Amino acid sequence: MSATSDSPAQQATANGEEPTRRDFIHILTAAVAAAGGAASVVPLVHQMNPDASVLALSTTEVDLSSLEPGQAIKVMWQGKPVFIRHRTEEEIAAAERTPLSALKDPVARNDNIDDSRAPATDENRRVNPAFLVIVGICTHLGCVPLGTAQGEVKGDYGGWFCPCHGSHYDTAGRIRKGPAPENLPVPPYQFVTDTLIRIG
Repeated sequence: MSATSDSPAQQATANGEEPTRRDFIHILTAAVAAAGGAASVVPLVHQMNPDASVLALSTTEVDLSSLEPGQAIKVMWQGKPVFIRHRTEEEIAAAERTPLSALKDPVARNDNIDDSRAPATDENRRVNPAFLVIVGICTHLGCVPLGTAQGEVKGDYGGWFCPCHGSHYDTAGRIRKGPAPENLPVPPYQFVTDTLIRIG
């Protein structure tokens, strides 16, 4: 037998002999074992993918056609409340004229723009000026601020008020007063039509 690690079939062919039935069985067994090993990896990798219920929660579509100026709604996306407000002309104007120097957090925190350090101007906090879409979780300790439902306290700046520790947000969802360190984040979203948005 040679010092190389040739298979029995290769050795037999090198010696001028035809491969035997035993050589064929060895080759076939090795091929089936390799195919079986590869086939067993597929379900292991597939089970790591998110299931259908998780994928269904990854996006949420919201019809805005019935939302009048000044009204707001709360929807759920990935288990988090999202506030959508159809802003009035006055709310838009108030947000636009607020100087950056008056903001506690100067960063836009908008997942829809490329620059993660973009200034927190009203323009950098929305896609469409009339509709503001923000994640409704206070950036202090995770309470849900008031200001979405009719009659709820909107805070000193007409936006949202966190009842847990007194944070006040303006009509662009920017922190203006209280212990919250950051603006309410803007989730990734896009307008599918003029009155339909897809969050996520």
